[in-house]
Amino acid sequence: MTRQKIQIKKIDNTAARQVTFSKRRRGLFKKAHELSTLCDAEIALVVFSATGKLFEYSSTSTGQVIERRNLQSERTNGLDRVPSLEMQIESSAHAMLGKEIAEKNRELRHLRGEELQGLNLEELKHLEKLLEAGLSRVTETKDERFLKEISNLKRKGAELMEENQQLKQQIGNSSMDQAIVPQQGQPSESAARVWISADPPQGYNNSDISLRLGLPFPN
Repeated sequence: MTRQKIQIKKIDNTAARQVTFSKRRRGLFKKAHELSTLCDAEIALVVFSATGKLFEYSSTSTGQVIERRNLQSERTNGLDRVPSLEMQIESSAHAMLGKEIAEKNRELRHLRGEELQGLNLEELKHLEKLLEAGLSRVTETKDERFLKEISNLKRKGAELMEENQQLKQQIGNSSMDQAIVPQQGQPSESAARVWISADPPQGYNNSDISLRLGLPFPN
Protein backbone atom coordinates (compact mmCIF):
# COMPACT_ATOMS: atom_id res chain seq x y z
CA MET A 1 0.00 0.00 0.00
CA THR A 2 1.45 3.32 -1.08
CA ARG A 3 1.94 6.14 1.37
CA GLN A 4 -0.58 8.93 0.87
CA LYS A 5 0.83 12.41 0.26
CA ILE A 6 -0.30 14.91 2.85
CA GLN A 7 -1.59 18.21 1.58
CA ILE A 8 0.33 21.11 3.08
CA LYS A 9 -2.28 23.35 4.69
CA LYS A 10 -3.47 24.28 8.15
CA ILE A 11 -4.88 21.39 10.11
CA ASP A 12 -8.33 22.30 11.32
CA ASN A 13 -8.56 19.67 14.07
CA THR A 14 -6.90 21.08 17.20
CA ALA A 15 -5.82 17.76 18.64
CA ALA A 16 -4.40 16.56 15.33
CA ARG A 17 -2.65 19.88 14.89
CA GLN A 18 -0.98 19.57 18.32
CA VAL A 19 0.20 16.04 17.56
CA THR A 20 1.59 17.06 14.18
CA PHE A 21 3.35 20.05 15.76
CA SER A 22 5.06 17.91 18.35
CA LYS A 23 6.27 15.33 15.80
CA ARG A 24 7.45 17.87 13.25
CA ARG A 25 9.22 19.97 15.91
CA ARG A 26 11.23 17.02 17.15
CA GLY A 27 12.08 16.07 13.57
CA LEU A 28 13.16 19.66 12.79
CA PHE A 29 15.40 19.85 15.87
CA LYS A 30 16.89 16.47 14.99
CA LYS A 31 17.74 17.63 11.45
CA ALA A 32 19.27 20.86 12.82
CA HIS A 33 21.44 18.83 15.22
CA GLU A 34 22.60 16.58 12.37
CA LEU A 35 23.44 19.58 10.18
CA SER A 36 25.41 21.23 12.98
CA THR A 37 27.36 18.06 13.77
CA LEU A 38 28.11 17.03 10.17
CA CYS A 39 28.95 20.46 8.80
CA ASP A 40 30.25 22.24 11.94
CA ALA A 41 27.57 24.89 11.46
CA GLU A 42 26.34 27.24 14.14
CA ILE A 43 22.56 26.85 14.31
CA ALA A 44 19.81 28.31 16.46
CA LEU A 45 16.07 27.52 16.15
CA VAL A 46 13.29 29.39 17.89
CA VAL A 47 9.74 28.07 17.64
CA PHE A 48 6.53 29.36 19.24
CA SER A 49 3.53 27.06 19.34
CA ALA A 50 -0.03 28.19 18.62
CA THR A 51 -0.54 28.55 22.39
CA GLY A 52 2.55 30.79 22.67
CA LYS A 53 4.88 28.23 24.22
CA LEU A 54 8.60 28.66 23.35
CA PHE A 55 10.73 25.86 21.98
CA GLU A 56 14.36 26.45 20.99
CA TYR A 57 17.43 24.61 19.86
CA SER A 58 21.01 25.90 19.48
CA SER A 59 24.29 24.24 18.72
CA THR A 60 26.02 26.75 21.03
CA SER A 61 23.83 29.48 22.47
CA THR A 62 20.66 30.93 21.04
CA GLY A 63 21.46 34.42 22.33
CA GLN A 64 24.98 34.25 20.91
CA VAL A 65 23.72 33.17 17.49
CA ILE A 66 21.09 35.93 17.46
CA GLU A 67 23.69 38.54 18.46
CA ARG A 68 26.00 37.35 15.72
CA ARG A 69 23.18 37.58 13.24
CA ASN A 70 22.40 41.16 14.27
CA LEU A 71 26.05 42.21 13.94
CA GLN A 72 26.25 40.67 10.50
CA SER A 73 23.11 42.48 9.44
CA GLU A 74 24.44 45.84 10.65
CA ARG A 75 27.78 45.27 8.87
CA THR A 76 26.02 44.37 5.63
CA ASN A 77 23.74 47.40 5.79
CA GLY A 78 26.72 49.65 6.52
CA LEU A 79 28.60 48.35 3.49
CA ASP A 80 25.54 48.97 1.35
CA ARG A 81 25.29 52.54 2.55
CA VAL A 82 29.01 53.42 2.41
CA PRO A 83 30.64 53.30 -1.07
CA SER A 84 33.88 51.38 -1.55
CA LEU A 85 37.27 53.08 -1.21
CA GLU A 86 37.92 52.75 -4.93
CA MET A 87 34.64 54.45 -5.75
CA GLN A 88 35.42 57.23 -3.28
CA ILE A 89 38.85 57.84 -4.86
CA GLU A 90 37.40 57.82 -8.36
CA SER A 91 34.63 60.20 -7.39
CA SER A 92 37.12 62.53 -5.71
CA ALA A 93 39.38 62.49 -8.80
CA HIS A 94 36.43 63.32 -11.05
CA ALA A 95 35.43 66.19 -8.79
CA MET A 96 38.98 67.59 -8.80
CA LEU A 97 39.24 67.35 -12.59
CA GLY A 98 35.87 69.01 -13.04
CA LYS A 99 36.89 71.84 -10.72
CA GLU A 100 40.21 72.30 -12.52
CA ILE A 101 38.52 72.39 -15.94
CA ALA A 102 36.03 74.97 -14.72
CA GLU A 103 38.86 77.13 -13.33
CA LYS A 104 40.86 76.94 -16.58
CA ASN A 105 37.79 77.90 -18.60
CA ARG A 106 37.24 80.85 -16.29
CA GLU A 107 40.87 81.99 -16.75
CA LEU A 108 40.54 81.65 -20.52
CA ARG A 109 37.45 83.84 -20.54
CA HIS A 110 39.31 86.44 -18.47
CA LEU A 111 42.20 86.42 -20.96
CA ARG A 112 39.69 87.08 -23.72
CA GLY A 113 38.40 90.06 -21.75
CA GLU A 114 35.15 88.39 -20.66
CA GLU A 115 33.50 88.24 -17.22
CA LEU A 116 35.83 90.81 -15.67
CA GLN A 117 33.17 92.44 -13.48
CA GLY A 118 33.72 90.06 -10.58
CA LEU A 119 37.51 90.63 -10.38
CA ASN A 120 39.03 92.92 -7.79
CA LEU A 121 41.92 95.32 -8.38
CA GLU A 122 44.67 92.83 -7.51
CA GLU A 123 43.20 90.19 -9.79
CA LEU A 124 42.97 92.71 -12.62
CA LYS A 125 46.63 93.69 -12.12
CA HIS A 126 47.65 90.03 -12.18
CA LEU A 127 45.64 89.51 -15.36
CA GLU A 128 47.30 92.55 -16.92
CA LYS A 129 50.77 91.12 -16.17
CA LEU A 130 49.79 87.81 -17.72
CA LEU A 131 48.58 89.54 -20.87
CA GLU A 132 51.75 91.66 -21.13
CA ALA A 133 53.97 88.61 -20.70
CA GLY A 134 51.98 86.72 -23.31
CA LEU A 135 52.11 89.63 -25.75
CA SER A 136 55.89 89.92 -25.25
CA ARG A 137 56.36 86.23 -26.06
CA VAL A 138 54.15 86.56 -29.14
CA THR A 139 56.16 89.57 -30.35
CA GLU A 140 59.48 87.79 -29.82
CA THR A 141 58.28 84.76 -31.71
CA LYS A 142 56.99 86.96 -34.55
CA ASP A 143 60.34 88.81 -34.80
CA GLU A 144 62.23 85.53 -34.87
CA ARG A 145 60.03 84.32 -37.72
CA PHE A 146 60.61 87.60 -39.63
CA LEU A 147 64.40 87.36 -39.23
CA LYS A 148 64.34 83.76 -40.34
CA GLU A 149 62.30 84.64 -43.44
CA ILE A 150 64.66 87.54 -44.29
CA SER A 151 67.69 85.26 -43.92
CA ASN A 152 66.11 82.67 -46.22
CA LEU A 153 65.31 85.36 -48.81
CA LYS A 154 68.89 86.70 -48.71
CA ARG A 155 70.29 83.22 -49.13
CA LYS A 156 68.00 82.56 -52.10
CA GLY A 157 68.94 85.97 -53.62
CA ALA A 158 72.66 85.15 -53.33
CA GLU A 159 72.09 81.78 -54.97
CA LEU A 160 70.16 83.43 -57.83
CA MET A 161 72.92 86.02 -58.35
CA GLU A 162 75.56 83.29 -58.47
CA GLU A 163 73.52 81.32 -60.98
CA ASN A 164 73.03 84.51 -63.07
CA GLN A 165 76.78 85.19 -63.05
CA GLN A 166 77.51 81.65 -64.18
CA LEU A 167 74.97 81.98 -67.02
CA LYS A 168 76.57 85.27 -68.15
CA GLN A 169 80.01 83.68 -68.16
CA GLN A 170 78.75 80.72 -70.18
CA ILE A 171 77.09 83.06 -72.70
CA GLY A 172 80.32 85.14 -73.02
CA ASN A 173 82.44 82.05 -73.63
CA SER A 174 79.98 80.85 -76.27
CA SER A 175 80.12 84.23 -78.09
CA MET A 176 83.93 84.21 -78.15
CA ASP A 177 84.00 80.73 -79.61
CA GLN A 178 81.64 81.76 -82.42
CA ALA A 179 83.77 84.87 -83.25
CA ILE A 180 86.99 82.82 -83.61
CA VAL A 181 85.53 80.49 -86.27
CA PRO A 182 86.16 82.09 -89.80
CA GLN A 183 83.46 82.17 -92.39
CA GLN A 184 83.90 80.27 -95.66
CA GLY A 185 85.69 82.34 -98.38
CA GLN A 186 87.09 84.96 -95.96
CA PRO A 187 90.56 85.09 -94.44
CA SER A 188 90.98 84.05 -90.87
CA GLU A 189 91.50 86.64 -88.14
CA SER A 190 95.09 85.53 -87.74
CA ALA A 191 95.75 86.26 -91.42
CA ALA A 192 94.28 89.77 -91.32
CA ARG A 193 96.74 92.39 -90.24
CA VAL A 194 96.75 96.15 -89.95
CA TRP A 195 99.81 97.81 -91.40
CA ILE A 196 101.05 101.31 -92.24
CA SER A 197 103.51 101.07 -95.07
CA ALA A 198 106.44 103.52 -94.89
CA ASP A 199 108.20 101.60 -97.60
CA PRO A 200 105.42 100.27 -99.89
CA PRO A 201 106.04 97.34 -102.15
CA GLN A 202 107.20 97.76 -105.72
CA GLY A 203 104.57 99.25 -107.97
CA TYR A 204 102.70 100.90 -105.09
CA ASN A 205 101.69 104.57 -105.60
CA ASN A 206 103.95 106.74 -103.42
CA SER A 207 101.41 109.52 -103.26
CA ASP A 208 99.00 107.29 -101.36
CA ILE A 209 100.12 107.28 -97.74
CA SER A 210 96.74 106.55 -96.21
CA LEU A 211 96.07 103.72 -93.71
CA ARG A 212 94.94 100.59 -95.40
CA LEU A 213 93.39 97.48 -93.97
CA GLY A 214 93.61 94.21 -95.78
CA LEU A 215 95.67 91.25 -96.65
CA PRO A 216 99.43 91.65 -97.03
CA PHE A 217 100.93 91.82 -100.48
CA PRO A 218 102.13 88.52 -101.81
CA ASN A 219 105.91 87.97 -101.68
